[in-house]
Amino acid sequence: MDRIERVKMVKAMEFIARQINDEDVFCEWLTVGVADGDITYGDLNAAEEDADTLEYYLEDDNFGNLMGVFLGTMKCAYKSGGLYCDEITSK
Repeated sequence: MDRIERVKMVKAMEFIARQINDEDVFCEWLTVGVADGDITYGDLNAAEEDADTLEYYLEDDNFGNLMGVFLGTMKCAYKSGGLYCDEITSK
């Protein structure tokens, strides 16, 4: 297992999910994705200390499930408002 690679992925998914332009869809991510507060907003750094902190998300089954949840959340976001980042909404 490449823990740093997984940390990067978890943090990237969390950052992108935070840009969802529909609060109901975003709340689904908070419920079954990364818990609110587990990753500081905008933190995309990946270090071994992060791997220790995010251990739960990095376990094989949990990591696979999280990626699936992310894809499902993005599918819903695409249909209901897209993403919003830096005052721009996806088209």
